Amino acid sequence: MGGPQKLEQVHDYLNQIMTDRDMIQLPFAQNYLGPWIAKRRTPEVQKKYEEIGGGSPILKWTNKQGELLCKRLDIVSPKTAPHKHYVAFRYVPPYAKDAFTELERDGVKHAVIFSQYPQYSCATSGSSFNAIYQHFKQKYITVTVIKQCSNKHKIVVHCQRTVNRGDPYPSEVGATVQMVMEELEFCNPYQLVWQSKVGPLPWLGPFTDDAIAQYMKKGKKNFVIVPIAFVNEHIETLHELDIEYCKELAEKVGVEEIRRVPTPNDHPLFIEALTSIVNNHLQNKIAVGSKFLHRCPHCVNASCYHSKKWYSEV
Repeated sequence: MGGPQKLEQVHDYLNQIMTDRDMIQLPFAQNYLGPWIAKRRTPEVQKKYEEIGGGSPILKWTNKQGELLCKRLDIVSPKTAPHKHYVAFRYVPPYAKDAFTELERDGVKHAVIFSQYPQYSCATSGSSFNAIYQHFKQKYITVTVIKQCSNKHKIVVHCQRTVNRGDPYPSEVGATVQMVMEELEFCNPYQLVWQSKVGPLPWLGPFTDDAIAQYMKKGKKNFVIVPIAFVNEHIETLHELDIEYCKELAEKVGVEEIRRVPTPNDHPLFIEALTSIVNNHLQNKIAVGSKFLHRCPHCVNASCYHSKKWYSEV
């Protein structure tokens, strides 16, 4: 998705999200209702970005991760070197279409598409893969796909309606949580909760803020929040978690202590994990996995059919 680097980008960012039916499906008249919602929410969202420094740091961290990844790949996989990363955001610069143009201008013959959403969702990774298909479907370039950061190597807007169609996101997030807790030998009680509800549509629950308030009523006063679906800092960690929950909500309900675990960002272990994933992908020479080509049982998006067919043949 990306994130606005300055306040003037917020409206366009919201407008593109609210009018993209791959990302969010409003109940009616999306071409009219979406822009209205974007305009109405812009001042509120601008204020939040102002409170975290005037813009999102997601581009900084994504570029840093890409640079460190390529540096390590040049060492561990010299046969495929030199490696170069291209940042492709959906709703703010650098836009995906501009990254694709740069990639073609550089004469790239083999592009590895690596989603930085740790878990797959039709609304996030899926819509991005559809956009890539729309750009490259008439062009001659070898494209291979890493669907997500594998759970073995150790993120989002999500609506209940997409889950009912068979979107794997909740199960993949749950699997990640399970593996982390197994590694920690279930040393503490835990609960998977959800954040970032947008609009009037049903959302995944329980919500993070409500869970904290309810646990307080049950006598639990100390919390650790782990943003398991994010690989770098952005508005949902820096404002929603740090300010709205860890500060404002905690003071309101009387939390004794609450901590938020940092996202991986450029941590050496995370960069090594990314390197291992990409290197294995390059060495195994598997263009796309069978799971990636699988559609949700109640999928109603024609783009998914055509894009997955294209990925299976490219």
